Amino acid sequence: MRRLTRTVAAAALATALALVSGCSSDSDKSGEPKAAGGAALEKVTYLTSFGNFGRDSYAWVAKEKGFFKEAGFDVDIKPGQGSGDVIKLVTGGQADFGPIDLTGGILEFGNGQAKDFVAVAAIQQRTMAAIVSVEGKNIATPKDLEGKKIADTPFSVVRKLFPTYARLAGIDASKVTWVNGEAAGLIGMLGTGAVDGIGQFVVGQPTVEAVAKKKPVVLPYSNVMTDLYGNALITSTRIAKEKPDMVKRFTAALLKGLEYALAHPEEAGQILKKNVAAANPQAAAAELQLMAAYVRSSNSGTALGTLDQGRVAKSIALLQGAGALKQNITPDQIIDFNLAPKA
Repeated sequence: MRRLTRTVAAAALATALALVSGCSSDSDKSGEPKAAGGAALEKVTYLTSFGNFGRDSYAWVAKEKGFFKEAGFDVDIKPGQGSGDVIKLVTGGQADFGPIDLTGGILEFGNGQAKDFVAVAAIQQRTMAAIVSVEGKNIATPKDLEGKKIADTPFSVVRKLFPTYARLAGIDASKVTWVNGEAAGLIGMLGTGAVDGIGQFVVGQPTVEAVAKKKPVVLPYSNVMTDLYGNALITSTRIAKEKPDMVKRFTAALLKGLEYALAHPEEAGQILKKNVAAANPQAAAAELQLMAAYVRSSNSGTALGTLDQGRVAKSIALLQGAGALKQNITPDQIIDFNLAPKA
């Protein structure tokens, strides 16, 4: 009789626990994640700029540390394949946000290759575009690229900006051979000797050395093209117009992740490794340490993410002077200064 009583009591307890569990906020009928106030999180698709390297780990940091959730978002992070790819997917509705090299965006817009996107924040205050080789390839100056084979994705800003860089650096661009590669495989192509150099950001040096097992040789575009911004966060003109508050909240959360990643590069590298199995956390941390100098403005006290209309105008003028733009454009055609962080 006692055994039966205990069995009935245990069953009653299990039923009660099940009912409590079924009524909890974490297991409601929808199964959707909730914001702190109980509202459903808004689903957002975010593209990285170029694969899943340390330079893009700040998005994973914003997700892991709860910054996106605090702002009301459930973010799906996917690897981008360069500026052109990110623009195409954002304007096509397959993604909501993503960083592109701002100069690449100016080139695409100014040459009629893309439209319907706007930049809403700067990620880097200076361009990080570069050609990266390794010792033993007889490349020490830009002129040495003539007769060499360079790999990059078709959509990369490094590749799209190369004719302008070549003209300003005194390179005969017709003597440089470009081959296609995927973002994740470029460094491997360089390491095996399949190519002499790759399109890359300057912060990629630690990853190149870790994979290729050789000392990198870097030719930064910023040596001949000053005033150019690096990556900038973009969204579609439709989202910017219809959901300005949503854009501001997302931007603030992403920049919070960027600030945290720069302050804690080792932790950011581990967060990237946790979410991307192939990532090298040490190389990722080293990339972030190098990137810090490009993210912070030279103007003391300037907030992260700011975009200066005068500097953008200078960038456009430089590209126009080099014959890289087919049509005249103005800064406010590609940047929504009402949504960008204020200086």
